Amino acid sequence: MGLGANVVAWLVDENLWKRLGRRGLLAVGCWQSTTSIADNITSEERPNKLFWPDEYLTQDIPEARVWTYGYDADAIGGLFKANNKNSVSQHGRDFEARFEREIRNEDPILFVAHSLGGIIVKDAMRRSGICRARTKLIIFLGTPHRGSVYAGWGRSHSNKKIIKTLEVNSEVLDNIHEEFKTIADQSRIRIHSFQEAQGISGMKGLITRQVLILDLPRSLETVESIDANHMQMARCGDRADPRYRAILDRAALPCHYIPLPENRRFVGRDRTLDTLKAMLFVHKECQKATIVGLGGVGKTQVALQLAYWTKKHRPDFSIFWVPALSNATFEQAFTAIARKLPIQSGGEDDDLKESVRRYLSSKTAGPWLLVVDNADDRDLLFGSADMPGGINEYLPESDDGVTLFTTRSREVAVSVTGSDMIELRAMDPPEAADYLEKLLIVGSKAGAAELLKELRYLPLAITQAAAYLNKTQVPIPEYLRLLRGVDQEAASLMSREFYDSTRYRGSQNAGATTWLVSFDQIRKFDGAAADLLAFLSCIEPREIPQSILPRFELEEQMVHAVGTLCGYAFLTRRGDSKVFDMHSLVHFATRIWVQREGLMAKTDEKATRHLATFFPSDDQTNRNLWREYLPHAFRVLQHSKELDIEEKSDLLFWIGRCLSVDGRIKEAVRSLEEACQWRNRHFAEDNPSRLASQHALAETYKANGQVKDAVVLLEWVVAIRAKTLSEDHPDRLTSQHALAGAYQANGQVKEAVALLEQVVAIEAKTLSEDHPSRFASQHALAGAYQANGQVKAAVALLEQVVAIREQTLAEDHPDRLASQYGLVIAYQTNSQVKV
Repeated sequence: MGLGANVVAWLVDENLWKRLGRRGLLAVGCWQSTTSIADNITSEERPNKLFWPDEYLTQDIPEARVWTYGYDADAIGGLFKANNKNSVSQHGRDFEARFEREIRNEDPILFVAHSLGGIIVKDAMRRSGICRARTKLIIFLGTPHRGSVYAGWGRSHSNKKIIKTLEVNSEVLDNIHEEFKTIADQSRIRIHSFQEAQGISGMKGLITRQVLILDLPRSLETVESIDANHMQMARCGDRADPRYRAILDRAALPCHYIPLPENRRFVGRDRTLDTLKAMLFVHKECQKATIVGLGGVGKTQVALQLAYWTKKHRPDFSIFWVPALSNATFEQAFTAIARKLPIQSGGEDDDLKESVRRYLSSKTAGPWLLVVDNADDRDLLFGSADMPGGINEYLPESDDGVTLFTTRSREVAVSVTGSDMIELRAMDPPEAADYLEKLLIVGSKAGAAELLKELRYLPLAITQAAAYLNKTQVPIPEYLRLLRGVDQEAASLMSREFYDSTRYRGSQNAGATTWLVSFDQIRKFDGAAADLLAFLSCIEPREIPQSILPRFELEEQMVHAVGTLCGYAFLTRRGDSKVFDMHSLVHFATRIWVQREGLMAKTDEKATRHLATFFPSDDQTNRNLWREYLPHAFRVLQHSKELDIEEKSDLLFWIGRCLSVDGRIKEAVRSLEEACQWRNRHFAEDNPSRLASQHALAETYKANGQVKDAVVLLEWVVAIRAKTLSEDHPDRLTSQHALAGAYQANGQVKEAVALLEQVVAIEAKTLSEDHPSRFASQHALAGAYQANGQVKAAVALLEQVVAIREQTLAEDHPDRLASQYGLVIAYQTNSQVKV
């Protein structure tokens, strides 16, 4: 799996480095060994020049560093020469010093160590506490644990310290081995040893299976053979080589995507957690389990506690957290997970979710825990007649993987895990009292028992109440008075709507009442925060970038408003970033609150106008920004279906343009069609905005394979612009250019040629010869010429373009190269192969 900020340290002995003929290596210094058996290797056994840790490993694991215990490498500036007299322990101290200086802040760390380099790693490991703390996995390739004799070494090298250390029953090596074994066991460092299955011609005393075993617990140590000799096992012919794939697969350190921090105030739930651990990890009764219960009962917090317990007590497990609140949040989580996995993207058409599912379902992924949180919507999970497909088809399955769902719906729980589910109920009174005690930081605790009873012992309701009390510092009896004074009819309405899919009783959801009280208090004391809360009710509750929020006159107002909402725990900041999350239940409660205040229509309209103003254009530099905004814009449009304002069409227009650039063509068509329909109803036929939306829709039709529709629409746009704009107006020329492309795609090549000749002729009068638009039209015309069989005309036109670009652009400029490539193709078509 992905290594994040991890390190791969590759250590080889001198003979391999020498035979590879390399000097120095990527990003790090090298270490010098004083042993060599190069003279004993036959010509058939000599490897090629490829050094796979550099060529392959750093590509498959981009975060890898490669350190080489190598031969007289330039990267170390001659620090160790071939006649170096240092002992193994002296080299180990040097390695320890370098490690603590350069790798102090990187975690976790993986070592891949070959031959004598492995002894250096072990020696450094027993010396350095930092090295032990950071190291999670060591892969040994033919590294002698108990010593081995190599024929001819004594004759070839003058460093008797090294030779003595490598002898069988060496006291130095025995001491290193025993200390390292104890350290590895205590630090829970995983060891994977590859031993060679073949000997080397003319060599004696090569490493055997017995000397490779450390005698560690099976959970920490694995030994397997590679069908190669000592030299061959450290080199591979290509990335498909089974030896390389085996080593790479073992280099998959566990990775974690848990976007929520560990709850340090978590209390109770011991029986539930013990049951889950037994089901999934100890007795392994099942591979899937569900926590089911009312909203606010603490399902997410129990799952989070299990995730962090797994991270601590099952270090070989990867852990992934996926909120199933909507398709958008599911995709956002899978995108984050994909960044941590060694998934090679094949192009824009790749389904990222399917790539993640396929990888985690493979043996390569190793053991993992997947938490699917808030899996409440059956249609979202499994699909329906109106919404075919569901996120369930992207959830991985593996003999080494376990999945934990949380849901409010018992129906969903039975569907996904059958009887393997745990029903989570409210806390018992002692647990709830302990929880509130941990949360409260101010004021008297008098009245706490009565408050907990009013809150029905629901953890989320208790959390919200404590946040309110800590923020306002009002006494608990005063809070109770406010709580009981809330309009019960409105509270009941909110509870019914909130649990509409499962029909939970409102009396079991007192946390919702708490939120209504808090909303009213925010509106009373912080108008800016109340306005922010109303806007938040219109957008997605997850991954909210601060830049999407409404602007205030003063920046301090924004800081204070966000601080107020965070103080009530309505917003949660992701680390130190400017990205926030809102609990889905709180988010829904804000909608009900806005509706209760009679502000629903006004709030939706304000949110639509705001997003229409700040939604980015389809310029490539804005790609990351519009991808952050899109889920929120979709949610706003969902709320404003009945809204009939120009800003809504503007928002639809830019959403469609951005979706088109992202290759989401079908979605782009729907968005642009709706924008066009509104503008067609409200604007005159020659209105620039109406024509721009028609032009954009036509281009998207063409990309979607609706070529005839594109032709019809562009012919209309060109006709209107021909009446209202001069022949050299950029918009008119742009539409003509687009129509010519549609003509060509529709098989109307002659019409395309005629129209492009007209465009090129006009631009020749009005634009400089090196203008990008002019070049674009000339390229398009040359392509139309070739499609029409006018190859010589295409060659002549492209020769003209190339000649100008060679005068005005650097030889490596992309546009110049593109023109040259186009000319080469034209030459080939014209049988001018030698040219």
